[in-house]
This record gives sequence, C-alpha cells and structure tokens, in this order.
Amino acid sequence: MDEMRFIDLESHEAAMNMAIDEAIMRTMEKGAAVPTLRIYRWKPSAVSIGTFQSMKEEVDIAYCQMHGVDFVRRITGGGAVYHDYEGEITYSIILPKDHRLAPKDIMQSYKVLCQGIVSALDYLGIKAEFRPVNDIVANGKKISGSAQTRRFSCLLQHGTTLLDLDVREMFSVLKVSKEKISDKMISDVKERVTSIRDIKGDNVGIQDLRTALIEGFSKALRVELVPGALSQAEWELAQKLAEKYSSDEWNFKR
Repeated sequence: MDEMRFIDLESHEAAMNMAIDEAIMRTMEKGAAVPTLRIYRWKPSAVSIGTFQSMKEEVDIAYCQMHGVDFVRRITGGGAVYHDYEGEITYSIILPKDHRLAPKDIMQSYKVLCQGIVSALDYLGIKAEFRPVNDIVANGKKISGSAQTRRFSCLLQHGTTLLDLDVREMFSVLKVSKEKISDKMISDVKERVTSIRDIKGDNVGIQDLRTALIEGFSKALRVELVPGALSQAEWELAQKLAEKYSSDEWNFKR
C-alpha cells in the first residue's frame, strides 16, 4: 500500500488555504514534497471563485466586507463556492503528474479521486455516487463538488463536502439580487443540493466528518495516510504566495 502524507484538519484564512495548495505543488515539482492529502476549514467563512471567473460579477464584495467573509480566486476552474466555517470541510490532494492516482484522462482522474468522498459518506451511512464531471450526489442531490488543475508537473484536486447548508447566506455572498432571494429560490436550491445533516440529522459534527474523510480516502485510494506537516520551505513559500492570493491584482484580474 502506498504512503501519502496527511495534513490533518486545520483552519486558515482563504488566501493561506490557496497558498498552501500551490506551495505544495511548487515544492513537489522540485522533488522536495511527497504526495499529499490535506483537509481544512475556512476561517473566517469565505467564497472562492474559479480561476476564469470575475470576482465583481460573481461575489457581493460589499456584503462580504461588511460581514467579515473572505473572498479569493482559486487556481482551479469551476464556479463560485461558499465555504461556511461551520458547514463544511475542504480536502485537497496533490500528486505528481505520473502518479497512479492521476490518470491523464481528466474525467477518469476525477472519478478515481472522488471515490474518497463516496467512501467517506458511506462511512457515515450515506449512499452516494460520482456524477460526472466532478460532483458527488446523494439521494439524487449534489453533496460534494471538486475542481482540478494540472500545473507545476502536478495534479491538484480540491473540493468540499457539505456538512450543513445555509442557502440564504450563500445567496447573500454571491451576486444574487437581494430582492430576488425568495423562499421559492431557496426551495429550488434545496431540491438540487443536500448536506450530511439533511440526511443524517444534526448529531453529525465536524469531527465525525473529519474521521470519515480520513477513513474514506485511505480505503478508496488504497493509501496509508501518514500524519505530517508542511516543511519549513513549504510554509515559507506559502506565506509569500498568500500575499498574491490576498491581492486585488490576483483576485480582480478578470
């Protein structure tokens, strides 16, 4: 069974969360980092947008600033995502491009890596399945989404698993007209998106999800997760990269 470094549950600001992912990739490209799975939370809560999106078009900046919500541009594609500190755990997995878990076919690589989430949900007693391109669904509703990029001779895939879902707050941070936020709109989202607590009740907590993700990824990917931490070089690089992810030049470049 392959070994994989595991960086256990941490909480960071949005810019640092994205900086750590890139720092690991850049260090791995130099041969100085091993395949890594990390799980983390966003403190404060945040919204991230895909690398090709416009921050001004997708995010209500004034609302975020008024309510202390972070915002950041990812280096992965996909859409805008609200990361609720109390309502989710994000995972990221970074692999060399020739790793057995990084098929060259993008669809296949999503399918392989997302099995970690399917297995984690199974651990919690929730039957779920992969839905192309990059979603996990339970009871026919989306419960997890992921995004991916390939650069620095690496594959990075990261994604969220919803423990809880605050639809009204999600609409507030995203660029949705406040006049249009209605009970029907919220109901429509709940017809398409679900959460662990929707299915299993409020007795499931963050630590339960943490344990499930550890068990799920280890089992599905057939890896031994070896507890680890960022190297000094990775941490120093992450601190430098966090300046980029905090900058208007990066976040508002489109």
